[in-house]
Amino acid sequence: MVTPCSARLAPASRLIDLTRLVSRLGRGALTGVDRVELAYLTHLAAAETPLFALVRSAVGHVLLDRDGARMIARLATADVRLGPPDLLSRMFWRGDTLRARAEATARRLAIARCPRPLLARMLRRHLPPGSSYVNVGHANLSARSLAAIRAAGLRVAVLVHDAIPLDYPQFTRPGISQVFARKMAAVATHADLVIYSTADARTRAEAHFARMGRVPPGVVAALGVPVPQPDAAAIPPGLDLARPYFVTLGTIEPRKNHALLLDVWDGMQADAPAAVPQLFIIGGRGWANEDVFGRLDALPPGSPVRELPGLPDGVVAALVQGAEALLFPSLAEGYGLPPVEAAALGVPVIAAPLAVTRETLGDYPVYLDPADSYSWLETINNWGQQGRADRNRRASRAVPRWEDHFNRVLNLV
Repeated sequence: MVTPCSARLAPASRLIDLTRLVSRLGRGALTGVDRVELAYLTHLAAAETPLFALVRSAVGHVLLDRDGARMIARLATADVRLGPPDLLSRMFWRGDTLRARAEATARRLAIARCPRPLLARMLRRHLPPGSSYVNVGHANLSARSLAAIRAAGLRVAVLVHDAIPLDYPQFTRPGISQVFARKMAAVATHADLVIYSTADARTRAEAHFARMGRVPPGVVAALGVPVPQPDAAAIPPGLDLARPYFVTLGTIEPRKNHALLLDVWDGMQADAPAAVPQLFIIGGRGWANEDVFGRLDALPPGSPVRELPGLPDGVVAALVQGAEALLFPSLAEGYGLPPVEAAALGVPVIAAPLAVTRETLGDYPVYLDPADSYSWLETINNWGQQGRADRNRRASRAVPRWEDHFNRVLNLV
């Protein structure tokens, strides 16, 4: 087996798994993992090496060529609209119209289809020997699928974003930890290479792989962070941007620790309501966070706290750019894109001292204990002129580029 410290000859073709991206078509803003899969797809679709794409559907697998893969990218960026559902999709996805339309669209774009037991045969028939399979979306990582892909003669590379479902099962939906453990066991058994975005993610994941009996070769390559161009013209009406405001960005789920920020703002309003800065909570609602959802639903008119879901990337960038600071009291992260993006815009960051944040941003943020609401309240209360002066002295921080990531990874895949 070739180790990841030495470059390989380019594969005869690459097969990218787009199962996750297809499942997300038509659902609005893409998550961080979705964006990574789209970045890989966009890069590989423009490369010289022949490209195919694999999608697991409710009834088997579909295989796309480069043109079909490019159409999935266009659908993901809303350049074109999803087609209607077909009979199979209507049968298997009665309660999910978007998933039905997405899988039907993938079938219409396919150059081949097969039931799951015939996956290896389909790949051998359509892909040249010496091809590589790349999975960066944490979907379709079953022992059955990976074994079939290996049986077809493909080298398997998997990007493991994090091990949060195993390290922090309390922050995931019921049953997800067990599902994720099965996925990681399949990776441990079948992967020729595991890609990590940080050394922290590698350390955590490899500890689990060791307990599963095999630690695959790995490589660390920081994810690219393309910062959107701020679009202030599209900011929703009714936001008072003349008053100081802070932002927090991310799905509203337990590990993001929005409850701490609501406690901080409650405390500030109790102490000096006239001087309370605004808090813009940017992001959609996630899961298992009913207490926080209830507190958000109970916000009175004129509250300094505003929930802002579903904003376009340019608007998000504009709001972050104008903020006093980005607040990031997260309890666990795989990469943590929001503070990196804020730093690229020269915006101060107040964050929990996670190992991954220290790895990606060093001493750029102000670090505060995510369990100590008093320290957050005091820091934000005292931000004022000192914080703005600090911002004026602060240069934007260079962020990783996708070009560097792919130069490091694709020599091995």
